[in-house]
Amino acid sequence: MSLESLLASGRLKKHTTSTREIAELFKMVERDIADASIKELSADRCFATAYNAALQLATIALYCKGYRPTGTGHHFTVFQTLKHTLGEEGRDLADYFDACRVKRNITDYDRAGQVSEKEAQELLDEAKIFKSKINEWLLKNYPDFLR
Repeated sequence: MSLESLLASGRLKKHTTSTREIAELFKMVERDIADASIKELSADRCFATAYNAALQLATIALYCKGYRPTGTGHHFTVFQTLKHTLGEEGRDLADYFDACRVKRNITDYDRAGQVSEKEAQELLDEAKIFKSKINEWLLKNYPDFLR
């Protein structure tokens, strides 16, 4: 679905972001990446925390495009919009982060111990790479939102 289709269906609404809002989201990303890097953290918590960093990064891209998610399933919506906010590069990211969303839901709501150390580290590494990609994307497309 396009951003306009998601808007028409009520999954998105128009949003005007600010430099301050983007900076606050980046602060959450930094916190979550740092927390997910704590070696004593369980794989489940590392995964969920790295997931949240990725979610906030995808949210930054969506906010810059002038939208915010609404209603239930907003994590799914945010990740699906990567296909439109980042273009072709966003497709693989959207699929990967959506698969992580499903796994995070299991570990947060259903069962502990469902995430391996390898999966947690992979997601943390991907979140760090994604942060760099979002920074580059902002510099190229929305430099006014960077401090």
